[in-house]
Amino acid sequence: MVPTYEQMGDWLDEIAQQFPEAFYEELDGGIQLEEAELPDPAFPPGEMYIMGEYCHDMLGRYILLYYGSFVRLFREEDEKVWKEEIFATVAHEFTHHMEETAGLHALDDQDAEFLRQALAEYGDREEERSR
Repeated sequence: MVPTYEQMGDWLDEIAQQFPEAFYEELDGGIQLEEAELPDPAFPPGEMYIMGEYCHDMLGRYILLYYGSFVRLFREEDEKVWKEEIFATVAHEFTHHMEETAGLHALDDQDAEFLRQALAEYGDREEERSR
């Protein structure tokens, strides 16, 4: 099932209300939903998508979720899975926000290691295919 962009926005609003107000401190741009998909540029097209990201730039601090990336990965899933993945993505990005405001970077390090391993696995698969 693929919910509409508006439906996912409604789910995101409901889910965002489950997080404590303290998480929103210094998050001046709140949580936003972009309609686009965001392929990870480190991988060949269609292999990896960015679900959300924590941003701190000239517009302030905010969280972006990418509707199109969710569609790419969860089009066959039901509403329960969609909501679980939205919650997990928001929680992940809040962790980036909270760590950055505290001057920490443990989740950044964890994400970098995940990507390193994923790229290594992808390279191994490509090598096997070329044999």
